[in-house]
Amino acid sequence: MSETDPRDGGAPPPAPLVDGRAIDEVAPGVHVISDRRIPLVPNVGIVISVGEALVVDTGMGPRNGERVLATARRLAAGARLTLTTTHFHPEHAFGAQCFVGEARYVANRAQVEELRAKGEAYVELFKTFGPAVAAELEGVELVAAEETYDGALDLSIGGVPVQLREWGLAHTGGDQVVLLPEQGVLFTGDLVENRLFPIFPYFPPDDVDVDGSRWIDVLTRLWELAPKIVVPGHGEVSGPELITDARTYLEHVREKTQRAVDEGRDADEAVAALEPEIRTRWASWDAPEWIGFAIRSFHSRLSG
Repeated sequence: MSETDPRDGGAPPPAPLVDGRAIDEVAPGVHVISDRRIPLVPNVGIVISVGEALVVDTGMGPRNGERVLATARRLAAGARLTLTTTHFHPEHAFGAQCFVGEARYVANRAQVEELRAKGEAYVELFKTFGPAVAAELEGVELVAAEETYDGALDLSIGGVPVQLREWGLAHTGGDQVVLLPEQGVLFTGDLVENRLFPIFPYFPPDDVDVDGSRWIDVLTRLWELAPKIVVPGHGEVSGPELITDARTYLEHVREKTQRAVDEGRDADEAVAALEPEIRTRWASWDAPEWIGFAIRSFHSRLSG
């Protein structure tokens, strides 16, 4: 799987390293370290205000966590740091150990519970994705947020309002978004990507906590927030059209999969029938291996 597993053949992807030099100010005081479209590197947010700063996601493992922390220190020297993560997956949250003693860590309770239940298994899974990925997970320690909430939490970062909202089950059981209402900036985590097929972590029987229909509902709610700038989990920062693009894709896969279920096709038959058309329709998107996972996930839920 090219987004998570380089064993698909061809040249190996670059090492999954956050580069603090690849940073842009997308709104006043709102900085994004770009993923540079490198697999298993997330977009990382750093929001700076008077005497405080917020970091959104950490990168995978201690080396990336240190890079993100160093960049935050450089941009906001002496500021009190707060960390939050969009969900528990390794490239988004498995660098949090570097922030212990350096920042308060705030996240939704469902994300923390999912980390505790699945974190170690995901470490072992990701280590199988090749030497470069395994190297970044050496010495990883799973650290959970010490401040948690249910549903919604409003913060003030140096006077800048920040809204944390949880809307799982969708991509995971504990998806969290970060909205800066004054700047109109929305950090979506992997609920939204840019030119990359939505990541469906549908790995039965170990992990089936992804729900495409609820994901569609969540995207509708994200659209209703009326963001001006959308920071996706992976891919370039853009506008709210990214939300529409993701919803259109998921609705298409659900519709086609429902038809396959009604025709009596099993999951393998549905994937064989639907995947080529979907891949062609979204030919410019990366990581097409996730198409089959999406079809299988929808098939499982639609077929009961």
